[in-house]
Amino acid sequence: MTAPSGRGAPDRRRAALVVLCFVQFMLVLDDTVVNVALHSIQSDLGFSTGNLTWVANAYFLAFGGLLLLCGRLADLVGRRRIFLWGVTLFGVASLLCGIAQEPWLLVTGRFAQGAGAAMASPAALALITLLFPGREERAKALSIWGAIAGLGGTTGVVISGALTGLASWRWIFLINLPVVAVTLVLLPRLVGESRTDRPARLDIPGAVLGTGAIVSLVYGLLQTDRSGWTELTVLGPVLLAVALGIVFVAVEARTAEPLIPLSFLSVRIRAVSNGAGLLFTAAFFSLSFLLMLHLQTVLGYGPLEAGVGYLPYGAGILTGVWCSSRVVVRFGLRWTLVLAFLIGAGGLLLLSGVSANDGYVTGVLPGMLVVSFGSGLGFPALAIAGVHGTDEENAGLGSAVLNSVQQIGGAVGLAVLVTVATRRSEELTGSVGPLRAATEGFSHTLTIAAGLLALGAVLIAVLLAGDNAARPETDRKEASREPA
Repeated sequence: MTAPSGRGAPDRRRAALVVLCFVQFMLVLDDTVVNVALHSIQSDLGFSTGNLTWVANAYFLAFGGLLLLCGRLADLVGRRRIFLWGVTLFGVASLLCGIAQEPWLLVTGRFAQGAGAAMASPAALALITLLFPGREERAKALSIWGAIAGLGGTTGVVISGALTGLASWRWIFLINLPVVAVTLVLLPRLVGESRTDRPARLDIPGAVLGTGAIVSLVYGLLQTDRSGWTELTVLGPVLLAVALGIVFVAVEARTAEPLIPLSFLSVRIRAVSNGAGLLFTAAFFSLSFLLMLHLQTVLGYGPLEAGVGYLPYGAGILTGVWCSSRVVVRFGLRWTLVLAFLIGAGGLLLLSGVSANDGYVTGVLPGMLVVSFGSGLGFPALAIAGVHGTDEENAGLGSAVLNSVQQIGGAVGLAVLVTVATRRSEELTGSVGPLRAATEGFSHTLTIAAGLLALGAVLIAVLLAGDNAARPETDRKEASREPA
């Protein structure tokens, strides 16, 4: 096996971490940066209302659908190579988006951006995992990774609003080009190639079935913003995803070199953390959407003002991330995750008590700070647990599974919880007025999301009880000295 050659040089490792983290910042940023600019894009390029959603959905679909395939390719072909290919594709696609003069060109560019992100993101996380193999140093590295990614998610709206308002929507894509150029110059000098030396072939049937299942599921969930759950446009792709998933499991169980060895998730901490991660991301992705909607519809903020009002959420995430590695080392993954889930649930319940007459400082801000701290505390711990025990053989796969869980959880949260909020508001609009109805829908859904996080905390506490990998470092050392 070959590993990143930067492992032995602390300065090079830190520099590589900075470069990899800022690429992740760029990738996460582009997941949300178009939201504010959609109106300007529609006016300039002549998008129909129905097709406009594909400016966002094309990126989400390609990114979520291709993660597993690209993660496994990184293990086989080379993680640095796949990462650089992905960054290059992302840069070319960003240029195409920035100069697009037709709707179909912009959507094509967004799909290519998503494909590039699917190549770069799991490869980058795999490189970080291998560059920092120690438990404590890996926890710190992944906390930094989580902080930068969190900033990308929370500042996308602000950056989009500023660039669209002061220059042009095209700059939300063209701004990626300097980051891409610097990355392509620096990273090959900081990190050596990393891949498995064991002869292996790509599992083509598994790749087709796994990718098809995820793409079909994400596509079906994306249609819920326009169609009901019982309509064929939603139900058809979701049922197809279930069928492909069943066939995928059956094929993988019989394949000599499967895309995802079923033994991979037999490691308890990875299986439990990825399962609970679905609940975590579903709650927090839906919160991000609903919170921005509440700021604009109930409090009457403009896009840029709402983005600025969202900045404390990023500050809370950074604080939680700063604490995360320290809490993991001191208390172990099990109790760090339980604490993060419970703090998140408490913050959601606090936000759910907001009324239509409450202002930003007295109503929204306290709950926002609590829930964002829980988010920042939890995401790095989930990442550490999700790649626990991975090595040069399967680091790319572990990173891809982790990213896929986050994308699927986010899609499910947006599809289910946002739909619940919207329908609750529609039911009440005629009797209590639009502002109170919107607030009631917001509160009702956040209460459900809090319940999901509380359920996740219980599952983690019960299912990881006695798991040595989830215990504090000192307890693990003492357990290793105990006689068998």
